[in-house]
Amino acid sequence: MSTMTKKDNIVRRLGRGLTVSMDKYLPDAFIFALILSGIVFLLGLFVAKKSPYEMVTFWYGGFWNFLAFSMQMALIVITGHCLATTKLVGGWLDSIASKATNPKKAITIVVLVSFIAAWINWGFGLVIGALIAKKISSTQKGVDFPLMVAAAYTGAISAMFGLSLTAPLLVNTPGHFLESSIGLIPVTETIFSPQVLIINVVVLALLLVVFRLMIPTKKEEIFELNIKDDPNDGEELTDKPKTIAEKLEQSSIISYIVGIAGVFIVVNHFMKNGLDLNIDIVNFLFLILGVILHKNPINYVKAVSEAVKSVYGVILQFPFYAGIMGMMASSGLVAIFANWIVSFTTPTSYPFLTFLQVGIVNFFVPSAGGQWMIQGPILTTAGEALGVAAKTSVIAYSFGDLSTNLIQPFWALPVLGIANLKIKDIWGYCFVGFLVFFVVCSIGLTVLS
Repeated sequence: MSTMTKKDNIVRRLGRGLTVSMDKYLPDAFIFALILSGIVFLLGLFVAKKSPYEMVTFWYGGFWNFLAFSMQMALIVITGHCLATTKLVGGWLDSIASKATNPKKAITIVVLVSFIAAWINWGFGLVIGALIAKKISSTQKGVDFPLMVAAAYTGAISAMFGLSLTAPLLVNTPGHFLESSIGLIPVTETIFSPQVLIINVVVLALLLVVFRLMIPTKKEEIFELNIKDDPNDGEELTDKPKTIAEKLEQSSIISYIVGIAGVFIVVNHFMKNGLDLNIDIVNFLFLILGVILHKNPINYVKAVSEAVKSVYGVILQFPFYAGIMGMMASSGLVAIFANWIVSFTTPTSYPFLTFLQVGIVNFFVPSAGGQWMIQGPILTTAGEALGVAAKTSVIAYSFGDLSTNLIQPFWALPVLGIANLKIKDIWGYCFVGFLVFFVVCSIGLTVLS
């Protein structure tokens, strides 16, 4: 084999090779959810020793548990998409996109924007990352769109250990379900701990390097965004209203009244709760801003009708993941896996092995809050028995929960919906990001604990 040059580096070949391979072997994300359902069903039969009837019952018992969450995720895609099609936000995105004068700058901007946005709020980061990747790819020639979307998604997932991550916030909330055993753990010991901040910074630095290395060097390997297939969804009506119905539909007064009421609610929320960017307030904020910036109700209706096309994956697949979670929890598989690894853990290896097993379980139960409800008591009890601080359990759990999100389609669905891509289009690049995240967290959790 000849010596590699700058244009033929192992990182680019790995990301490109995996992506090309996945195009042949990785099916649509819905098939992935069905296959995982079958695997968990069989594990329940042969590992948890449950009957087929029980497993099917567990499956259906959890099937609709994600309905509220599914609607939240659908709305964050729809409202984010609608907001991006307004002239004002489109102008801001254009301004950022204009700085991406070459592929390396484009990748850098996408990773940084998605990372920073997701650290503030994970849902915000997923949407903003996908939108800026789409905007840059639509305006800059020679930019590989799947790589840009993968960079946006990887940057957002890697930064989710921030202001809106479930477990650290939950254990700092009075009355949480583990308060009697571990008390309250302030965010200064989790989100803002030196260990977490160092890991976050190192991950970001390395992602900037590896995604720049994965930029295609051959013209035939570049898949540009087809602007013709991605029209401007937010075109405003210019025809003068003639009927009473048309006047109501195009009334800016109605939009502004709703907007003023919404702004009042948002301001009141932040005055009472500080920088509490939970998924509901982000959705509400995006919704109200979209109503205002689209100027009249019918413009917003048109924008929503186009944006809805992006969320079919969320609507179809989330119930099946809820069913998987129902089987894992009710059959006892989560406890079996956790107890098995804890059985040979030492205080030194506890952070890494917790990180590892949580990542494995997360592959089947991709819900941070739901998974913590199941595994939190097991991990904190095991940690206490080993003399490990509860904050270590929370930190190791949170990083483990994030790790396999990079190679599991669940959280990618909103991003893929906005980008109109399939998981196989970005999986290889995301896997390289997963390797970076896995190595840095493994070392950081072991050395810095």
